[in-house]
Amino acid sequence: MPGKAPLLVSCPHCGKEHPWDTSNRFRPFCCERCKLIDLGRWANEDYRVAQPVEEQEFTE
Repeated sequence: MPGKAPLLVSCPHCGKEHPWDTSNRFRPFCCERCKLIDLGRWANEDYRVAQPVEEQEFTE
């Protein structure tokens, strides 16, 4: 019985397919460059986590 083929995943930044392997320390990204670009986007607040809109109580 031959060995299993590694699971291929797409890099969240560039879309390049790469094997999901524990030796890739940049998972889920394909490389350090893609990981740092994504981190920079979070730092620049290009990405945001949505919050539900709550109705505010207005006092008169």
